[in-house]
Amino acid sequence: MKRTVKRLLSLVAVGAMGFSMVGCSSEGENGKVVVYNWGDYIDPEVNDLFTQETGIKVVYSDYANNEEMYASVEPGNVSYDVIFPSDYMIEKMINNDMLQKLDFSKIPNYANIDEQFKNLPYDPNNEYSIPYMWGTMGIVYNKTMVTEPVDSWDILWDSKYDDQIFMYDSERDSIMVALKKLGYSMNTRDKAQLEEAKQLLIEQAPLVLAYVGDEGKNKMINGEAALMLAWSGDAMVMLQENPDLAYVIPKEGSNWFVDGMVMSKDAANVEQAYQYMNFLCRPDIAAKNAEYIGYSTPISAARELLPEEIKNSEVAYPDPSILKKDNMEMFNDPSDIISLYSSIWTEVKASN
Repeated sequence: MKRTVKRLLSLVAVGAMGFSMVGCSSEGENGKVVVYNWGDYIDPEVNDLFTQETGIKVVYSDYANNEEMYASVEPGNVSYDVIFPSDYMIEKMINNDMLQKLDFSKIPNYANIDEQFKNLPYDPNNEYSIPYMWGTMGIVYNKTMVTEPVDSWDILWDSKYDDQIFMYDSERDSIMVALKKLGYSMNTRDKAQLEEAKQLLIEQAPLVLAYVGDEGKNKMINGEAALMLAWSGDAMVMLQENPDLAYVIPKEGSNWFVDGMVMSKDAANVEQAYQYMNFLCRPDIAAKNAEYIGYSTPISAARELLPEEIKNSEVAYPDPSILKKDNMEMFNDPSDIISLYSSIWTEVKASN
């Protein structure tokens, strides 16, 4: 699941920061930490602040999605210290012995993490990861184009919105929507249920204007479609830029996710990595990142530091009871069924 959201005009600045850090191999006075994160998933000032406070140089690079990250890390060709995978990818990396257990005595700010973000399915004993950001998946819709109540995934199959629907170009997210519409778990391994989901997505395909990535945000802001499948962090950006837009989590349920910080099994700068992770768990730094990124912090003390319109947003911070519903799920590691997912998605896109 892609996490590139905040400040639509800041991408050039962030890209320049990433390039300069990756290109510079010199260490700071107290060493370096090698970081691999999603694109535009940190306030550009935070790494500089860390270096100013600790004397540790941040060698920073980014990736577009979990699978790209895994392909870079898995062969062991590049040694990273701190990485930011999503929940299901953390599970996969644990299963494949790619992460080291954390010494939380060296991360005192871990105490700031809210209890609801601990003991989660992908790391049930809180041994390998620290929650960084979280969010939900739902529908962004334009209130000037959609006049009826939006509370169900069904609307993404309504023929009145022919060529007015954006879906993510993401097999896992789109298949999740179809499975939830059918009343199934988004982690099902049942081939008959997945076949139903495939047929449902093929049925929808003629209505879809485009399967989009990051460009979908700008297109919705500009009023180019009525409805879009969206992560809550992207929704926060879109709603801030266009007040005609709204966000809803459908009643059939959806995905809620956590992106975490982990330490690579072959991390070369372990002590510096601990200092970096601890720094990002500090409430003022976590708030700075959350405001910039648009996603939700798992630290209540950080949320309290955010502007009123963010900390009180039901998009960024839905009522906790919503996440506790049985139909709200986290993705788990799809390794055993990934080839079927890819096959389904190939057929769906071919029918568009």
